[in-house]
Amino acid sequence: QVQLVESGGGSVQAEGSLRLSCAASGRTFGAYAMGWFRQAPGKERQFVAAISQSARNTRYVDSVQGRFTISRDNANNRVYLQMNSLKPEDTAVYYCAAGLALRSTDHEYVYWGQGTQVTVSS
Repeated sequence: QVQLVESGGGSVQAEGSLRLSCAASGRTFGAYAMGWFRQAPGKERQFVAAISQSARNTRYVDSVQGRFTISRDNANNRVYLQMNSLKPEDTAVYYCAAGLALRSTDHEYVYWGQGTQVTVSS
């Protein structure tokens, strides 16, 4: 069982930056690939980024490539999403998730956090 708690969301103007953090409980954090997803009002949940258990591999949706960076700290059971050059279309609730492999589809992830709101104004 893994419990995930996101933090770091907030309101920012376009071109600003935010760093999301996801704290995981349990001693098996390193066994899971971690992903970030987001859901805007009236839209389906969307894959944002993922990182493998060792942090050797990462994957991003095209719309955030070069602006967002996913990282993890296995010693402290945390995964991060550094978001730079934010755009109004990045506005959404952001969720972290844990799964057994680096995937970009939400049904591949087993554990989910409660989400944190990110709002970007123009």
